[in-house]
Parts: sequence; C-alpha cells; structure tokens
Amino acid sequence: MENIIIPQEMIVSLEKIVGQSFLFLDEETRKHYGHDETEDYNFPPSVVIKPGNTQEVSEIMKLANEYKIPVVPIGGRTGLSGGALSIYGGIGLSMERFNKIEIDEQNLQGIVEPAVITQVFREAAFEKGLFYPPDPSSQGSCTIGGNVAENAGGARALKYGVTKDYVLNLEVVLPSGEIMWTGANTLKNSTGYNLTQLMVGSEGTLGIITKIVMKLLPKNSHNILMMVPFFKSAQACEAVAEIFRAGIVPSALEFMERDAIDWTLKYVDGVSLDIKDEVEAHLLIEVDGNYPDMLFAEAEKIMGVLDQFEIDEILFADSEEQKNALWKMRRAVGEAVKSNSVYKEEDTVVPRYELPTLLAGIKAAGKKYGFHSVCYGHAGDGNLHVNIIKGDMNDENWNTEVPKGIREIFELTVSLKGTLSGEHGIGYVQKNYMDIAFNDTQLQLMKSIKNIFDPNNILNPGKILPDNL
Repeated sequence: MENIIIPQEMIVSLEKIVGQSFLFLDEETRKHYGHDETEDYNFPPSVVIKPGNTQEVSEIMKLANEYKIPVVPIGGRTGLSGGALSIYGGIGLSMERFNKIEIDEQNLQGIVEPAVITQVFREAAFEKGLFYPPDPSSQGSCTIGGNVAENAGGARALKYGVTKDYVLNLEVVLPSGEIMWTGANTLKNSTGYNLTQLMVGSEGTLGIITKIVMKLLPKNSHNILMMVPFFKSAQACEAVAEIFRAGIVPSALEFMERDAIDWTLKYVDGVSLDIKDEVEAHLLIEVDGNYPDMLFAEAEKIMGVLDQFEIDEILFADSEEQKNALWKMRRAVGEAVKSNSVYKEEDTVVPRYELPTLLAGIKAAGKKYGFHSVCYGHAGDGNLHVNIIKGDMNDENWNTEVPKGIREIFELTVSLKGTLSGEHGIGYVQKNYMDIAFNDTQLQLMKSIKNIFDPNNILNPGKILPDNL
C-alpha cells in the first residue's frame, strides 16, 4: 500500500460529519498526530479528524470504506510499538473528545470512553472506594482506549492482571461503519465466541473502540514498599522466582539495572538514593492488602528469601511521600532513557524463572552486535523491557546490525517459552519478527481474522502482521 492522497470531495464529506472545527489539514497538526513514543518516527496522516460521538465515527468509517482510505485510531500517543503511526497517510482519527466516565457503584463497574486518561479513571474509581489496578508507567498521559488496544499492564499486573482481565464489554465501530457491542456487562459470559477479548490487544486493526465497560475492585487500604540493592544483576533476577516459591505474591515486583536508576535520578527532580558503586541492580517490591499485620509478616518472609543473595541495606519507604518518590523514579525510566538517546525498546516476556538466562542473552547480543542496553521492567511476571541505546552508533550499524541482535534476543525469548511482547504490542516496529513466535498456519489464521473484519484493509493497515504475509 502506497501513501494515500484523499480526494477533495471526501474531505468535504468528512467536514460535514465532524464540522470545520474538528478537521485539520495543516502540516503542524498532522505532524503533531504523526508520532507516538516509538523511537523518532513521524508519519503524518493526510488529515486529522476528531469525532465527538459514536455515530460520527460510524459515518467516517462508512466513507473511508467506500473510498478505501486507511484510518488510524489515535489516542494518547504514548505507545512504544508504533501502533498509532499513519504509515500510509490517510485519516488520523483522534478519539480525544471521547472522555466521559461513569462509575457504577452498585455493580463495581466503570463505563469509560476511550480518551479518558488512565490515571484519571483510577482516581475517579478511588474516590468511590473502588480500585482499577492496571497502571502503565505512562498512566498520567496514556488513555484507556489505547490500554485496551494494546492490552496494557503495568507494575501491579503481577497480582491483579492486565487490562483484558477488567474489560467486560465494548462498543465498537467496525470498518464497515456498523456499530456493535461485543459482549455483556456481566462477570461471567460463556455465550459464543469471545469477541470482547478478540478486540482487546488487537491494536486498532479490527474496530474502533468507542465505549468500554470495566470491572472494578474494592480498594486496599495498606501497602509496604521496599527497595532492594543487589550487587549482581543475575541474582536480582534469581530472587524474583524465589520470592514466589516462598509462597508470596507481591502486588508489584520491579527490576531496574544500575544504568536505569542512574539515568533516572539525573532526569527526575525530588528523588535521591545513596547507591554503592558495586550495586548492579535493584528490585522494587510492594505488598498490599487490608491487614497491616499480614503485610509485615509477608515483608519479613521476603527479607528471609533475600538473605540468601548478595544485597546491600534494604530501603523501606516509611511515608507516602517516599513511596511516591520511588514510584515516580520507576515510572520515569523510559523517559529518562529517551532523554539520553534515540533507542529501540523491546518488550520481552518469559517465565520468571528464566529471567537470569534472558538477561545474560541480552548482554551477549549487545557485545556481539556492538550495542549497549538498559534493562528494567515488571520482573514479577517475567516482563523485561530492553532499551537498546543508539548513542554514538552510526546509522548503518543502527539499521543493519541492531535488528540482527533483536532477532537473536527474540529467538532466545521464544526458546525460553516466552514471547515478543508482554504489554507494548507488535504494531509497526515488531511485525517482521512475528515469524519467530508463530508458524505460517497461525499467521494465516490471524490474517484471515483481519480479512473478515476488514476486507478492504483500511483500519490501521501495516500493523501486527509481517510485510511478507
């Protein structure tokens, strides 16, 4: 598919649908909506439009289907796999006007529109004594719609699950313009194929999500947070599995290499740590619940596990201010790395026991292909973010040698019974590695599903599926 030029008569029709104030053709706006947080890519759509309701989305999709013009749903643009990039031009469909929240206290549910910021939704639930657990690092700027599209997770996915575990029902506009609900507002549903879960994680390739029904939980009232310095990175990875083998399920268990912390401390104001030169990595461990005595017992048990490893003094966050500072540091790692250099972020995930092997393989690939990596992530569920730093690497090696290293890292990941992405999605930048995780039969099934929903291939084309499929 080549870059698309939209006929003038279609532009006129689109303006009639959304109004002149919500259609943009100027270069500055198009460029603004042409990037997310994926490397330094920018693919401006031919036109940016901002519908205000589901019916307008439906009319836009009918028109796009008629003219066979690609449409890319755009949310908070915090993605790291290029899912919101308009790589063929066409229509950039910004969902930012869809920002309503309704909290159903009787049924412990939230009815949310896709442009609602994740943290805003979490806080709205919290005010009602309820808890929405998924907490991506970008929760202050990412949107619920994008979270659903990518099946986002976050630190507390370890204990509470990822976005898919909270989505009960979706209002969706299909590429044809048809409007449908995918399921029911019930906690159990064994009625036919699960179209709701098919949509979750589909990265905007099957339908436009316009409303989401979310399950909520009662909120917990207490937590304990500890920061554990390790003199050896491999031991930090080994300790993760041992904590679970001791019968403890933390609410969060995060891994950060030394570089990740050093770069972040320089980037973030108001956070300081005294770290010995010999320390190679940290684990940030949280337990939560409603009974402090039980939490203290769990913390003591964790400390007993950690005694078998080479660690420095454990820092216990003794105030909300200190807890918030530690979480602020952890959530800012990605931004801190990006402030230093262009980078590629891989989102590997393996069974947690295999983390030491994965980390060693990543470092070996870096030595082989000449790149430096900074690793961190949700170690408790085996999800390791691998930031490959461009630094002073020349463009030729960046474009030819680094992809070879990435392929070897993914091959190792899959050999360890893992997969290519835990929460960032495949999108534009990982699609040509999909052959590592899936055989031809599996990929053809995915392509067939795409063709059924979107026979004209207009909805976020060029994502997820390999170019040669």
